Amino acid sequence: MEQTRDVSRRSFLKTTASGAVLLAAGFRARPAYSQAETIRIGFPVPLTGPFGTEAKDQVAAAEIAIKEFNDAGGLGGRKAELLVRDDKLNPGEGATRTQELIEKDKVHFVVGSLSAAVQLSINAVTKARGVIFVSISQSDAINEAKDWSKYTFHEALNPHMTSGAVGLYVFGKFGKRVVFLTADYAYGHEMVRGFQRAGQGMGVETLADLRHPLGTTDYSTFLPRIQALKPDILMFCNFGKDQVNAIKQATEFGLKKAIKFASPVLLYTARLGGGAEAFEGVVGGTSYYWRLEEKVPSAKAFNEKFRAAHKGAVPSDYGALGYAGVRSVLTAVKNAGSTETDKVIAALRALKYDWYKGPQYYRGCDHQSVQSVLIIESKKASQVKDPHDVFDIVHIDPPDEKSLRSCQELGHKA
Repeated sequence: MEQTRDVSRRSFLKTTASGAVLLAAGFRARPAYSQAETIRIGFPVPLTGPFGTEAKDQVAAAEIAIKEFNDAGGLGGRKAELLVRDDKLNPGEGATRTQELIEKDKVHFVVGSLSAAVQLSINAVTKARGVIFVSISQSDAINEAKDWSKYTFHEALNPHMTSGAVGLYVFGKFGKRVVFLTADYAYGHEMVRGFQRAGQGMGVETLADLRHPLGTTDYSTFLPRIQALKPDILMFCNFGKDQVNAIKQATEFGLKKAIKFASPVLLYTARLGGGAEAFEGVVGGTSYYWRLEEKVPSAKAFNEKFRAAHKGAVPSDYGALGYAGVRSVLTAVKNAGSTETDKVIAALRALKYDWYKGPQYYRGCDHQSVQSVLIIESKKASQVKDPHDVFDIVHIDPPDEKSLRSCQELGHKA
């Protein structure tokens, strides 16, 4: 189905009517706005579909950043608003909703996405329209020169960073023979490539890369083959409900008795949905876990705001990204003293920030946020005393540009 394909900017522009319109229009100047009007941020995310739980958390946390900005007086009295749209986890739908946000709703900025493929289609639209886009979902391609533009900022981790950190930890601790169970779209493919790259020189062997469509509910055909291959590690390169269903069924089948379960992105929301027994001992990476508040003051401040707004609940990893993406844009607006695109781009490039997890900044060549990567392990049911406290943080890779692909490798000049 369409949402499982890695839709690049080039194929999107060639194969959709909206793409033809964008090409014909070119980099058209945006209309002038009154200095008194609301600052509008478009927020396309997949509210329906297998990533809906994570998307709703992105919205909930993004609204906190809007409230913070407005409560502080906005920009000379100008308040901000979040215009949320459902991209249905579909690249074409994401492009259409983004174009509507720009053309009909006259948004100043776009923040969002929760799919490697969808964010590329959103980026194609914003790039053609000269609108700043801050992506809050993992992708390697969006950093590459062929898809990137000066309007593109990537707040999330990328698969290279995530798989590198998780791979070095897991391969060094649990073994070298690996089977990948992979969602068959850009995110899954990029994660597998990242793990294989991280395993070079360590003697890591890929026994199989078993791919499944997005939204798969039955993994029974994969499980006997995985068992027969006898890997040291089963790596779940999938997301949302796919991750929940796959890990639960693999546990019920008994694979965990002899195989270590791991995932590049171990979701807080998936763990809550799947339960302690299914996820017990699963190791993975994340951009954020709320217990950072014990050591990081900005995490504590963010968590307290989220708890106050949501009856004591704590934010998820992707929720935190929704907050950070919107807060970065609004802070840049305030620092620039303007919503003018070039001034806000300069302000974003100059940001040295700590919104919720410690120090971050956007690298100059590709606007990738340089940040820490957390390695977490799911607790046993007997260890869970607080229903929100489901992981142990077992390792943190600090922010370091050395964990990124080089600017030259990505096709940038510097």
